[in-house]
Amino acid sequence: MTVTEEEMGCRFDAFLAQRLSEFSRVRLREMIDKGAATVNDQSRKASYRMRVGDRISLVLPAERPAGPIAEDIPLDILFEDEQLAVINKPNGMVVHPAKGHWQGTLTAALAHHLEQLSEIGGQTRPGIVHRLDRDTSGVIVVAKNDAAHLALAKQFEQREVTKEYFAICYGRVDRDRDMIDAPIGAHRHQREKMAIREGHSTSRDASTFYEVDQRIGNFSTLRVFPKTGRTHQIRVHLNHIGHPIVCDVLYTGQRTITERQVQRGTPGGPDLLTRMALHAHRISFEHPKSQQQVAFEAPIPEPLTDFITSLERLTNSRSR
Repeated sequence: MTVTEEEMGCRFDAFLAQRLSEFSRVRLREMIDKGAATVNDQSRKASYRMRVGDRISLVLPAERPAGPIAEDIPLDILFEDEQLAVINKPNGMVVHPAKGHWQGTLTAALAHHLEQLSEIGGQTRPGIVHRLDRDTSGVIVVAKNDAAHLALAKQFEQREVTKEYFAICYGRVDRDRDMIDAPIGAHRHQREKMAIREGHSTSRDASTFYEVDQRIGNFSTLRVFPKTGRTHQIRVHLNHIGHPIVCDVLYTGQRTITERQVQRGTPGGPDLLTRMALHAHRISFEHPKSQQQVAFEAPIPEPLTDFITSLERLTNSRSR
């Protein structure tokens, strides 16, 4: 593109906006700031004033694919038939593509391993009926055709699916079992977090039942049964009652926990756990074709069982 007399004195960003109406002003400014748009092969600020004869070059960023690109990522497939697949999702894996997470997703792995997936979720979420947070491991159900997807989605919507999670939380939970009923909505200040919020436009009713499995020193292991499926529900509810999940960096600020923290509550020492202590352990629902009740279980990961062993060892050593 070459600047004409009529365009002389126009700001760089305004010039691009006039010539390239298909792009937003914000996106054009980003290209200017990144040096993807140049004047006479030189980077300029958005406020630069055009001169007659200036040559404008623009390198457009590559378009992101609408759907996931198949990637040969190992998958732990617990069950598969012509209707669905049940996967043991590893900790740290994002379920579907999103900003900042275009590769290494569960959907990319599914596209490689499975010949068919439902299309109801759209191009970015083929087969995805429900989801797990990136740092939550465990059992997730995937639909292989649209009829199965609709049947499963209906069960989730009507709360006919039973989900059991395993969690390790800070503190000795005093009640052996209890129901947490507290509405969850968007956090007031942090977009990536959720919070307990009464009467807000984003708030939705949320219910979580839990049972204490063990109390070990200043920690508790829980079996958790969410009755609703709100974003971050278990994490927010346990944090709300004063027992946040171990190594939940978003809600505790701690990504790891060390031996010294377990023993004395002070930083330092070797890491005992480097992942969030939340695992989707079991799920049961009605099979969309046979209409029989089925259940699938993902074993509790070794890092969590090893951490429990360490807690028992450290607790016993203190009591001697």
